[in-house]
Amino acid sequence: MKINIEIDITPEEFRKSMGWPDVEAFNRELLDKLRQQMEAGAEGFDPLTLLKPYLTQSASSMEGFQKIMSGMMEGYFRGPKGGG
Repeated sequence: MKINIEIDITPEEFRKSMGWPDVEAFNRELLDKLRQQMEAGAEGFDPLTLLKPYLTQSASSMEGFQKIMSGMMEGYFRGPKGGG
């Protein structure tokens, strides 16, 4: 058996449905400061050093997302409590 579920929502709608805060302005400010440090040649602010932690964590982040989606689907297929 193969089941496909397609969810057509915007990133903004997904963020709200997950209950995540809107951090766009904070992110923009953080990246501007980071860019300034890189342009100034500050130690430890080269692209490879900055991205290394994210590259190693990306696999575990994807695994976490898959667990969330799996939990949502299990709840969907179980249906309401007592409904069997």
